[in-house]
Amino acid sequence: MELAKPVIRLSVVQSRIRGVEVNRIEQTRRENLNHLLELIDVANNWGGPKDLLLFHEFPITGYSNRWNRQELLKIAIEIPGEETEAIGKKAKEHGCYIVFGSYAKDKAWPNHILSITTIIGPDGEIVEKHWKPRNIKAVFGSGFELFTTSIYDVLEQYVEMYGWDAVIPVTRTPIGNIATSSIQKEPELFRAFAMKGAEIILRTASGGFNSFDVQATSYYNRVYTAIANNAISPNNPGFFADGGSGGSAIYDPNGMLMKQANSVHESSITVTIPIAEFRASHYPPSVHMELYRPVFDQYVNRHPPNLFSLI
Repeated sequence: MELAKPVIRLSVVQSRIRGVEVNRIEQTRRENLNHLLELIDVANNWGGPKDLLLFHEFPITGYSNRWNRQELLKIAIEIPGEETEAIGKKAKEHGCYIVFGSYAKDKAWPNHILSITTIIGPDGEIVEKHWKPRNIKAVFGSGFELFTTSIYDVLEQYVEMYGWDAVIPVTRTPIGNIATSSIQKEPELFRAFAMKGAEIILRTASGGFNSFDVQATSYYNRVYTAIANNAISPNNPGFFADGGSGGSAIYDPNGMLMKQANSVHESSITVTIPIAEFRASHYPPSVHMELYRPVFDQYVNRHPPNLFSLI
């Protein structure tokens, strides 16, 4: 897509995380939304307007390992819905793109809980919503698994409904080609984004991430990469206030740190990206797939896809 301007301003907002209370769902979810809306104003007013704001994985619903499936189905938002409409109004007011993650539900997927990263445009409309590509099975030990439905969990159904292009989505916008993900430590995913033309990869986290992993995304793929983590979060039920907070950062296409949050508190970091100059000399990674494809074709994952297809 043709660029609207040669230079853009990207801001990562490091905000608190607070799990919605099951006995006060409407009220506490609204409190989280209002806090998010306030931070959108602050981010645009402090240091001037921004073209793109990135928030972490769960600014509206928060997260809790105490929720069961039925509780989370009540907590999860609908996209589009009341929350995205309110955020859309702020995007239109400030003329910026806003990217955030959330637990979500979809009438096309009854009884499934989704982890969605949503891109809202400066016209206030939803540009695209990206599913989480996969969860990690058996990583938390016995007795605990994530029950959100990822693309991998319903791969055949997902492809049938949306096509293969939506499995590794790159969103073309007038401020650059954007990919989003809440996945950590999966270099193949980010390589695939870059091979499909991603220029800016927006990553979200909640409760920590590996800085080297994020830096390597930029270094190996020659793209801009941002990571939004949560800030220190007092009064978050079931967690210490620290909660793996801080470290939100932005890296340039050479893997060099452009800016990092200087505390674990709520804050924002902003960089200027010469997107037109970058695009003029940028090319996707050169991957000698002929060498590697035989190995990839023989690989068998310990946990096959489509495990949630019958839910």
